[in-house]
Amino acid sequence: MTSILPASVPDSQLGLSPSEIQILRQHQQIALQNQPYPHSSIATRGRGHARTSASTSRAASAASSGNNGRLLLDPGSLALLGQHFERLMAAIQNRVDQLTAQTQMSTIHQSSRAGAAMAAADAEIVRFHAIIRQIDELETEFDKVRHIRDIVKGFRARVEGLERKMDHRHARR
Repeated sequence: MTSILPASVPDSQLGLSPSEIQILRQHQQIALQNQPYPHSSIATRGRGHARTSASTSRAASAASSGNNGRLLLDPGSLALLGQHFERLMAAIQNRVDQLTAQTQMSTIHQSSRAGAAMAAADAEIVRFHAIIRQIDELETEFDKVRHIRDIVKGFRARVEGLERKMDHRHARR
């Protein structure tokens, strides 16, 4: 007694969410439309190419009519769909790997730039401290010179006072 499998099953009975059903329908149609013609590379398990070709031709015809919400169960259609999803997953993984590498490079670049910025900031801080030290030294020097100036002014005033006294004494005589 041989059991005959149905040619398709409603995709709504696969336990998928509505968005997953939509993805399945879309990619089943893409996989069947992109199948190689006239001979598929799908293993035929000794049944010959005629049966597989007929099966995949029916699958392609069904795919072009939209499958009416059904997952095709013939071996050729399932193999094409499986291969399509493998290629799709590999492409997605490749893109994830590319984005990961770009993220790592960006992080390294930013880290390098941040390190350079920190080094530049450290150098500016050292320069700033040197300037502050020079200002402090100049202010100390300024205070010394002012003090000396005040002393010189005092001596000058005393000398001028003494000169006036002497001039005043000479003028009296």
